[in-house]
Amino acid sequence: MPDPSARLWLKDPLAILADSAGGGLVIDGDRIAELIPTGGTPATPVDATVDMSAHVVIPGLINTHHHFYQTLTRAFPPALNWELFPWLQALYPVWARLTPDDLAAGMRLALAELMLSGCTTTTDHHYVFPRGCEHGLDIEVAEARRLGIRGVFTRGSMNLSVKDGGLPPDSVVQSEDDILADSERLLGAYHDPAPHALIQIALAPCSPFSVTRSLMAASATLARRHNARLHTHLAETQDEEAWCSATFGMRPLDYLDDTGWLGPDVWLAHGIHFSDADMARLARAGTSVTHCPCSNMALHSGHCRVCELEAAGVAVGLGVDGSASNDASNLMQEVRQAFLLQRHRYGMARVTHLDPLRWATEGSAACIGRPELGRIAPGMAADLACFTLDELRFSGHGDPLAALVLCGAHRADRVMVAGRWTVWDSAIPGLDVAALRRDHHAAARRLQTG
Repeated sequence: MPDPSARLWLKDPLAILADSAGGGLVIDGDRIAELIPTGGTPATPVDATVDMSAHVVIPGLINTHHHFYQTLTRAFPPALNWELFPWLQALYPVWARLTPDDLAAGMRLALAELMLSGCTTTTDHHYVFPRGCEHGLDIEVAEARRLGIRGVFTRGSMNLSVKDGGLPPDSVVQSEDDILADSERLLGAYHDPAPHALIQIALAPCSPFSVTRSLMAASATLARRHNARLHTHLAETQDEEAWCSATFGMRPLDYLDDTGWLGPDVWLAHGIHFSDADMARLARAGTSVTHCPCSNMALHSGHCRVCELEAAGVAVGLGVDGSASNDASNLMQEVRQAFLLQRHRYGMARVTHLDPLRWATEGSAACIGRPELGRIAPGMAADLACFTLDELRFSGHGDPLAALVLCGAHRADRVMVAGRWTVWDSAIPGLDVAALRRDHHAAARRLQTG
């Protein structure tokens, strides 16, 4: 792997998702400095050149919804073949047994899996803080820094338990005071609101059926005081809509608006059950939506109406969602699944292979308020995912960019974050994958068997 250089020419890629860049691009520090047309050379001297003639280069993929700790409960038998509410009820008691070591293993594995799939920026919606795991986000930030990925980590929360009329058991909820105090601590310790930041914090009450109205409103006030973003699950299932109507006397988006959440600093996970009028309201507010196709299909939650959302003016990103509903943390596979699901819904003319790549890059960057990410252009962050097409699945391909999606790319060969290679030859430098898998699997067995 070449050492980071002041100016690096990634030369003559097999294909690149950028205009007028057939000759590659120049990286200067942590930014893209120049695009090179086919047959061209850099305008100013470079310090090193990397031959990219075997690589398809795209902007680094951006994952805008996940639950890292759930890698420890993949394909968990008591939760199989259930829709969202009973699925959660089967898993909450297991998650209540998490330890700090479990969290570290689960988070490290999720991050590594994402990186190897071409992900350069990820969010994580961490909302379970059982006794002893109150510093879960500190563990997460440490793991991200260790591996070199860019992150927007959300301090999730639940304070509405079964005894209060909510869904989660008492063992996994916290008090509003404890949640807000820890949120304030994390924002002060880690949140960097500047462009090109490597670590940011957002606040993310879990869902309408697991937090109080008071916590929703207070979280919004606190986040905006720190110039941080807001995130939650919304309009994921019809059960949620029925619960909100029965409990609040209003639909989920009305409740969100009523608590002061509609705004350009908010992105929502799922957004399946929005009406046309809801979509217009989201667009007026500048609120964006993350599409999670694999999870939505596995839990039989419904189909996110991505084309209607975009037509209304709502930015749409992509997320893998939790590893206990998706059962994978591979963002490139999610790109393909989004393509297939939305092509199936809308037909050939409205969805091409370029659309899911856009959702996972520019669309996701809009969700998290990061305009410097998600495109290959001068001045943008030097975050790239580079794939080779040397597997049997790609043999006979024509268009290399289309082949990534249609033939099922799943593993990046090289990944760059902020001008530094974080994956080289399909490996994360310094990470012992065999040891990680062994430790993670052992933690999962302990957790699942009690």
